[in-house]
Amino acid sequence: MSEFTLTLIKLAFLAVLWLFVIAAVGVIRADLFGSKAAARAAARARAPRPARRPRPQGSPQQPAQPQRPPQPQGPRQLVVTQGDRAGMTLDLSAGAPILIGRANDATIVVTDDYASSRHARLFAQDGQWIVEDLGSTNGTYLGRNKVNQPTPIPPGVPIRIGKTVIELRP
Repeated sequence: MSEFTLTLIKLAFLAVLWLFVIAAVGVIRADLFGSKAAARAAARARAPRPARRPRPQGSPQQPAQPQRPPQPQGPRQLVVTQGDRAGMTLDLSAGAPILIGRANDATIVVTDDYASSRHARLFAQDGQWIVEDLGSTNGTYLGRNKVNQPTPIPPGVPIRIGKTVIELRP
């Protein structure tokens, strides 16, 4: 083989090696800080705001009533029973969705090797709380069953995310 061919093979090998290193750094960065795809999916999950209708000239101005999400019935607290956040409680009366994972912007940040950066989401729907696994590597468990789709959470049934266990309580 000529020296030129060997040089081309060496350069191609280096290029493939650098592509691998860049891909590995991208995966590590997405796991630590969250991926743009997860942020886009969360943005899509939010309901679009309705367009404002112009107010007729002669009508009196009425103060706008803030719209609150429907108050779920049943559980009022989320309690962490096992894991590094054991004893932590969250008030569920606002009905705001709860993100659980290792990402800094999660509602419950867990420092668990078995949890993903955006592991699971709890949200209120039709008067009950629902748990949804967000494509985690190790899964989310409701009781002893793995969560594969959004599933209603009965009060007192443990939700396991790695070594962290949480429960909904009245």
